[in-house]
Amino acid sequence: MKVITDIENYTLTQSCVLTIGTFDGVHVGHQKIIKKLVKQAHKQNQLAVVLTFFPHPRMVLQKDQSLRLIDTMEEKQNHLAALGVDVLVVHPFSKAFSRLTALEFTRDILVNRFHIASLIIGYDHRFGRNREATVEDLIELGTSYDFSVKKIEAQEIASVNVSSTKIRKALEQGDLKIANSYLGRTYTLTGTVRKGNGIGRTLDFRTANLEIQEEYKLLPADGVYFMETSWNNTHYYGMMNIGVRPTVSGDPKHTIEVHLFDFEENIYHQKLSVSILQMIRKEQKFNSLELLKDQLEKDRLFCLEKIKTLNA
Repeated sequence: MKVITDIENYTLTQSCVLTIGTFDGVHVGHQKIIKKLVKQAHKQNQLAVVLTFFPHPRMVLQKDQSLRLIDTMEEKQNHLAALGVDVLVVHPFSKAFSRLTALEFTRDILVNRFHIASLIIGYDHRFGRNREATVEDLIELGTSYDFSVKKIEAQEIASVNVSSTKIRKALEQGDLKIANSYLGRTYTLTGTVRKGNGIGRTLDFRTANLEIQEEYKLLPADGVYFMETSWNNTHYYGMMNIGVRPTVSGDPKHTIEVHLFDFEENIYHQKLSVSILQMIRKEQKFNSLELLKDQLEKDRLFCLEKIKTLNA
């Protein structure tokens, strides 16, 4: 998949089938749209193109800096590539861009820049300055500029009954069963392994401290999780703590500590992606390190039982 930053850098001349959206999480609802896009484009020997935006429009128009996203841009790229998208265009969203009229957006971007043959869009999509135009307006513009519009009907989207907002809420509650079912995959955290303060080693639970650069990435609720990962083409299970470590330091900054079973590799400064399978318990404060160690052993045994079930 070719990734292009900024609409102005799009110079391809082949006609395309295009869809537009933030696609946060690339969840099962998004996947229905993307699969339609790819199928139609490739059937007609055209490019399957996705136009998305960063920062998220809410961060710009509503100045909502508290918004956390399901995927980093790299993760979104990987999910879209796996679905067969040919070109992903990531446009820097700005107030100036939001002020384009519906006509300007259609004529200057969709037609003259992307050379679209067809547009696939949700039934409730609105676009142009002040969200002035509807899908019906797009259909009318398509007649004038010789492109078709495929509207994803309400019942098609409703049949999936999923949204990025629902997924964010499930993650904030630590409900990985719901979040993963809506995503159609396991929720993933990707970061760089950094040195910690060595407390895990003293408890006989050596941990890799995962540092995520993207501050907008949504972390699940504070707690202990059952997870899995792959390293050097080998699969590992483990457990992970997300939180402020109240027993050890009460650090105001959230940390992500990963303990992998039967793993002795030195992975400092390496990138690691972990897939979260289930919350084990909420984070809690213990009166001593010995009590914390006892609980961690119980958590480990819980995970080992889960592994037996998965591998049965």
